[in-house]
Amino acid sequence: MNPEIRSPLPSPDRKIRFALVGCGRISKNHIDALARHADRAEIVAVCDTRPEALQAATALTGAPGFASLDALLAGSDPDVVVLATPSGLHPQQAIQVARAGRHVLSEKPMATKFEEGMAMVRACRDAGVKLFVVKQNRLNATVQLVKRAIEQGRFGRIYLSTVNVFWTRPQSYYDAAKWRGRWDLDGGAFMNQASHYVDLLDWLVGPVDNVHAYTATLARDIEAEDTGVMSLRLRHGGLASINVTMLTWPQNLEGSITILGEKGTVRIGGTAVNKIEHWQFAEPHEDDAQVAASSYETGSVYGFGHPLYYDNVIRTLRGEAHAEVDGYEGLRSLEILIAAYRSARDGQRVGLPLVF
Repeated sequence: MNPEIRSPLPSPDRKIRFALVGCGRISKNHIDALARHADRAEIVAVCDTRPEALQAATALTGAPGFASLDALLAGSDPDVVVLATPSGLHPQQAIQVARAGRHVLSEKPMATKFEEGMAMVRACRDAGVKLFVVKQNRLNATVQLVKRAIEQGRFGRIYLSTVNVFWTRPQSYYDAAKWRGRWDLDGGAFMNQASHYVDLLDWLVGPVDNVHAYTATLARDIEAEDTGVMSLRLRHGGLASINVTMLTWPQNLEGSITILGEKGTVRIGGTAVNKIEHWQFAEPHEDDAQVAASSYETGSVYGFGHPLYYDNVIRTLRGEAHAEVDGYEGLRSLEILIAAYRSARDGQRVGLPLVF
């Protein structure tokens, strides 16, 4: 179908049609999230190059399956194509989808190279389609409370912010999919597992002015890092750190962010920023009563943000809201990640924005 004759936004009188490309580890979160919005959305196609994964996805969704993106675009008519493929494939796939006149929804990170992320944004802009990047942790009730406290000025001046991502990924995890831990397709602990947390730090207390990082591959047989530390100076003058490892024994320990300010101290912990473990401010506020209710239990590091994220995507496509995380927002955390890798490679501080 010629993209020039497609409506830029689906009619609110029908369900929005989604196609899912990539039926691996994260795909079930997308399938389950869309099932929560069955009154407004439907999965009309699934795609994977692995027959067993494709068969499982077609059985789960009831949607027709395709063995390639080319076949999916030729044989189905989605409004949005969801890219849950290896990160290094997102740029070329997003550009192909955009040129076919479909909106793009990319899992994190949107790309493994900054210039390729920029190419995704340009392709979607030139095609007149939307580019969404999944950053579901922003929508956690715990994180939303902290965001409001920052916007209300309750912290005063923010002095120091720290992020810890202490998870475990055994060698078997990397061996199960040969693209994991590769520089071109995945990146390491920073780029893959911690990218949501880099986004949270920038979204809550950024923008970031400069980065100094160290990375190491200490125990896993992969190209990229399994452990890294990042020191950041923020534009408002405060400092921050991000500490990441996939070597925590014997299981995931925490995914946390702590913010220390002039008039407030907050820590969101748990395995995936799912529990407010400390909340103290100089002045009381009605939001304080919501702290206990905002925390929740989760057995997954992905949390429960995908349904909330899809609600925003659906409302955006129906003309009822603006995208909370578009391609430009996705580029912000990608730029920090690339700066960290440059710093670790060259042994020097890297300023933002990046210069090419």
